[in-house]
Amino acid sequence: MKPELLNANAIASALQTSYWRVSVVDEIDSTQNYLRTSNPKSGELITAEYQSAGRGRLDRKFDAEKSSALLFSFYFEPEKFIENFGYLTLLVGASVAVTLNKITESDNFKCKWPNDILFNDRKVAGILAEKNNAGVIVGVGINVSTSEAALPIAHATSIFLATKLIPDRNILLARILNNLESDLLDWQSGSDLTSKYRELSATIGSQVRVELPGGSNVEAMAVDIDETGSLHLNNGQIITVGDVIHLDSKLSQ
Repeated sequence: MKPELLNANAIASALQTSYWRVSVVDEIDSTQNYLRTSNPKSGELITAEYQSAGRGRLDRKFDAEKSSALLFSFYFEPEKFIENFGYLTLLVGASVAVTLNKITESDNFKCKWPNDILFNDRKVAGILAEKNNAGVIVGVGINVSTSEAALPIAHATSIFLATKLIPDRNILLARILNNLESDLLDWQSGSDLTSKYRELSATIGSQVRVELPGGSNVEAMAVDIDETGSLHLNNGQIITVGDVIHLDSKLSQ
């Protein structure tokens, strides 16, 4: 079964408000690059069937077969100053995980700190955020119908492989955006959404190895995430930036 092609009208008709302005393209180098160079307004979003130069966090290459993934970037500029922009990837991750659980009638989609979505310890989606002028460009890549042979890394999966379902990507995107709009508005009004993220966290309670900038590592148990998006370890350390490996899961193999 092939996934539905992306369609701007189909997406727009499933959105609850006019907050998002969605553009659809067949192929692009990178949705992140497009927004970075197009002077976007808050709420502008572009999604593509294929990215020729897609990338993830820390400039890692992100490849996906055409039409097998949901790939999009959006620009968010808050109406008032927000200090903890680093929390945005967690907020987006929680919105994506909630939507995936609802649309597949599952509770196995979880958030791995700081920017991945897992299904039973296997990565199904990643999030990238970068500051841009007074706002942030957020990129999201979700493996939807990706086959086992086409997975980019050994510990990845797709919605189809995990649940045997292939959701309509237009409906999936619209439902993510409807959830996300509500969370973004609550966040910029000062609401603390950390409890929502904690409930979805696969990292809290796990033994982890944190690979820190500069090459040093620390191993401990992850015990909490605070309102800034920082990760708390049981040795007292608070991590703001780093790569996390779950030592008690498939991700460590």
